[in-house]
Amino acid sequence: MEEIGATRADYAGPVTPQASPDNPAGPPAGDDSGPGHDADHTVPEQDSGPEQDSGPEQDSGPEQDSGPEQDSGPEQDSGSDRYHERLAVPLWWWLAAAVLTGVVGYEIQLSAHRAAWSWVGYVAVGLLCVWMLWSLGRNTVRVTADQELHAGRARLPRAVISRGATIPATAKSAALGRQLDPAAFLVHRAWVKTMVLLVLDDPDDPTPYWLVSTRDPAGVLAALDLPDAAAEAGAEG
Repeated sequence: MEEIGATRADYAGPVTPQASPDNPAGPPAGDDSGPGHDADHTVPEQDSGPEQDSGPEQDSGPEQDSGPEQDSGPEQDSGSDRYHERLAVPLWWWLAAAVLTGVVGYEIQLSAHRAAWSWVGYVAVGLLCVWMLWSLGRNTVRVTADQELHAGRARLPRAVISRGATIPATAKSAALGRQLDPAAFLVHRAWVKTMVLLVLDDPDDPTPYWLVSTRDPAGVLAALDLPDAAAEAGAEG
């Protein structure tokens, strides 16, 4: 009768062949050595399953437009003005300044006995003349797009002007002489022959009227949408 039972070798599990001259590689790769397996054996990484898709990316909607860029207002330049004029000095003044520069510079050169530095007199006199003529003619008269008169640094809104009139060269002397109101506001340049008269209607301003030098008084009145009282009076007479 055959004996039924388990030998000691049966409980020990499969025997792993040891490295030997006949088998230098040792145990085959991936071979499990049973309960007494080597501590260097790596447990295969557990697959956590297919990656969970968080769904389509949430669109925050179309980008919010902050609207058109706010403009700080039209730039104040002569291109947007209804009228613009610079009260520059006459051209012949520049020619006279060039002659004066030559005469005075030559006198300085003679006084210095034609020394090497004496040419500096021409430069100094020339620069002085240029600065003086530029300073005299730098003021402007202009009417902005909203019909505000700028005469030099002074400003006059259209709303306070009741009427206007042109002052021809023949009447300029009287307007600045016996007919002049001491409370009137003047922007006068002697080399500009004509002027414009603007009568005010402002209870908060004691100034009765403005007298402003301009080479085109009719153009100033047209830019302010004012009729020429002098022309109307002449037509009636």
